[in-house]
This record gives sequence, C-alpha cells and structure tokens, in this order.
Amino acid sequence: MGCAQKDWIDRTLVTENVTGAWAGSMGAMDDLRFDLKQEGARVAGSFRTGGRSASLIGASSGALEGSVAGDVFTFKEARGMFQGEATVSSDEMKGQIHATRPFSLNLPRVDASSAPPR
Repeated sequence: MGCAQKDWIDRTLVTENVTGAWAGSMGAMDDLRFDLKQEGARVAGSFRTGGRSASLIGASSGALEGSVAGDVFTFKEARGMFQGEATVSSDEMKGQIHATRPFSLNLPRVDASSAPPR
C-alpha cells in the first residue's frame, strides 16, 4: 500500500485556466509569446518568437496544442519542433521547453481579456 500514484480524478482535475496572451522568456531571451484558448482541459493556440529563440526551437511562429491537468500545462508545437511543461499559478507560468536542449520558461499573462473572470 506504499504506492503514491495519483488517481484519475487528480489527473483530470483542471484548476487553472491558461486562456489569454502570455509573453516572457525562454532561457535568457525575452521574446516568446503564447496566445492560448482553453476549453475544458484542452488547449489550442499559437506561439511567436524571434531572433535566436526562433533558431533554437526551429520556428518563429506556429500552432500549439496541449492540455491542463491541475495546475500543469503540457504543450507541444503542432509539427513536433518542441514541447514543454509549465506550472501555472494565476497569471504566471514557469517550467521548461524542450527543443534543441531544455530551456527554462517564464511567461507572465499579458492579456487576460479573453480569460474567464475569476
């Protein structure tokens, strides 16, 4: 009975909403933006970046898809160029993006106009 595995409720519970625009840093570069729309646990949206970040993740813009379980947002670029996972706390997400190598991710929400009211 020492197994601490989460049950299906913990894995499917959605406690955060990532709808809106998020902009911040990937590693030491401050030029990454996510525009997201969440419906239930599913998330769809787009990303934009430039300069060195674009060369590190293999694209300057494109589609994102992902899901939210609890306060964790898991995402991937639609063509498979990168993927990542971030913990969401109200208007900030922090985690990692995995492209040519792992990079830290720090994205504050910059536009919550399309986010549901709290």
